[in-house]
Amino acid sequence: MEKEQAMVLSNFIQKSHSAAYQIKQLETIGGMLPKFHQWTNGKKTLSAYEIIRPETETGYYFLFIDWHRNDNYYLVIYTHNKSTTCAEIRQIQELDEGPHLVWSYKPFKRDGKNDQRKAYFKQMFGTTTVAIKLPSSASEVEEFYDQLFRLCQNRIRADRIVDVFDLEN
Repeated sequence: MEKEQAMVLSNFIQKSHSAAYQIKQLETIGGMLPKFHQWTNGKKTLSAYEIIRPETETGYYFLFIDWHRNDNYYLVIYTHNKSTTCAEIRQIQELDEGPHLVWSYKPFKRDGKNDQRKAYFKQMFGTTTVAIKLPSSASEVEEFYDQLFRLCQNRIRADRIVDVFDLEN
């Protein structure tokens, strides 16, 4: 996404008030997020947030970052333990209801079971491509969080589904 769009989204998050989520802005220094994760070191970061849903005891880190150092900003969502990303979203598409973040589930595990993961994700969402409506004001940010948390939770479930069920027999 363009830097301006990332800034608009970040500003909505800063101005939003949510009863269901706790939002904490992380400190950036010199436009970067120091000591967060090896994959973020040295990359321009507009803003970063820790977002927690106390009701379900789940949380993620939302980073607006120049992920590939090419002036194309991403919303990168890290798991709460920072072990990996749940989503790296950069594409914005204009749909009937307005602009949406668009992300596709493409597992790259090296165990030969990615087709099963994709099938499970498609069953959960109806497709492997997810479109999440961008908020047009701070008052719409909570619904935005709801959709992003759902995407992350379904992605984690799909990644782990082959450990839960023996889908080959």
